[in-house]
Amino acid sequence: MIRKILISVAGRGLCEEMFNMLAEIPAIQQASVTVLHVVPPQVTAEAMSAKLEEGGKILADAVKSLKVDPSRITPRLKQGDPKNIVTQVADEEETDLIIMGSRGLTRLEAILENSVSQYVFQLSSRPMLLVKDDVYVKQIRRIMVAMDKSDAAQNSFELALSLVRDMKNVQLYLARVIPEAKPDQVMSNAEADPVLAEAAAKAKRLGVSYRCVLSGGKPGPGICELAEDKNIDLLILGSPDRRPSMAKSLVDLDRLLGNSLSDYVRVKANCPVLLSRTTT
Repeated sequence: MIRKILISVAGRGLCEEMFNMLAEIPAIQQASVTVLHVVPPQVTAEAMSAKLEEGGKILADAVKSLKVDPSRITPRLKQGDPKNIVTQVADEEETDLIIMGSRGLTRLEAILENSVSQYVFQLSSRPMLLVKDDVYVKQIRRIMVAMDKSDAAQNSFELALSLVRDMKNVQLYLARVIPEAKPDQVMSNAEADPVLAEAAAKAKRLGVSYRCVLSGGKPGPGICELAEDKNIDLLILGSPDRRPSMAKSLVDLDRLLGNSLSDYVRVKANCPVLLSRTTT
């Protein structure tokens, strides 16, 4: 259940557009919303004063653009390192979903350019919805969830069901990419696949309109290709946190270096990506 949403805004408007599309989903409509803008450290007091004034305007414009009851919105203007502040505020407010923009930087580019979304992605254990600068935000009518045998995939499937079960005119795509199969192999009887069959049965019991799609090859490229082929509006993917409890404050190197499946899809998918989180 998504009851608390944190939107990190930077003045580009994409995250606000994404939230407004989400706000049409019944399961989201009663959520409280924190709108956060972070002003990074400045060299002089004068520069900080100017940035705070600019940040206040960005925050005010973002709040005005949201299609939600103003009484459910909490605007917050903070100073500090954005990647640390976003994570801190998300934890303080026990956020169920973080919405952030992303430039779609790959691997070491994110480190070299100090990408905020990349660091929040690998430091936070909370679900994140990432909206790339080059992605067109659309009304949500086709949602795809990436399925496999993992707990992370099951968690993302349950999240998808919680979103779509009360929606009208929405199709849920249950997608699986089998690494052992050939990349160009498209399997016609997708619903016979054991993983998809179990998920399909549950979706059917809940009255959710669904389709099963099955392909082969590398999971990352395969998921992105299926999302593009089916013209998906929102892709939901499980993203397990493999760090032990004592290392939660440290970076996950697989994610930081772009070696994880979720990092590949986050960068390459042509639609917004919602990363559900599980611990292992």
